[in-house]
Amino acid sequence: MKCFIALMLLALTFLWAPVFAQDLDVTNMQILIDKVKADKKLLIASNMNLTEQEATTFWPLYEGYQKDLEKINKRLHSLITDYAAAYNKGRVPNDLAKNLINEALKAEGAEVLMRRNYAEQLIKNLPATKVARYLQMESKIRAAIKFDLAAHIPLIN
Repeated sequence: MKCFIALMLLALTFLWAPVFAQDLDVTNMQILIDKVKADKKLLIASNMNLTEQEATTFWPLYEGYQKDLEKINKRLHSLITDYAAAYNKGRVPNDLAKNLINEALKAEGAEVLMRRNYAEQLIKNLPATKVARYLQMESKIRAAIKFDLAAHIPLIN
């Protein structure tokens, strides 16, 4: 698990840091993103211990969760890009700062709501311990990502 998280952090460093620097080659970035997604799925699979029947229910919900999470990630990426553009010009205007606050809070709220909705769907078909395990893994991965973002995004000026 630690090795996987290290790989994810490395990938995310390359994904988010260029917003404040320069763009990376798009093809190489897509390869890295695809690798991280595949590794994440492998990590989840190896830790869930699903029966065949559970797997039939779990994997479509997992894919839906990942697609919805990607939408939230794109939203956050857009916020970070907007912030980076303003930050790189100098002082961030007050009205932009207000907008960034509102949009960031909306994205966080959407993520919580998404997790709650998927938890409700999963709990209908899987033992609560397996649902909790999955949500723990997603939470740990998300925490690592947020830590990496916090380390690379400068404070507003």
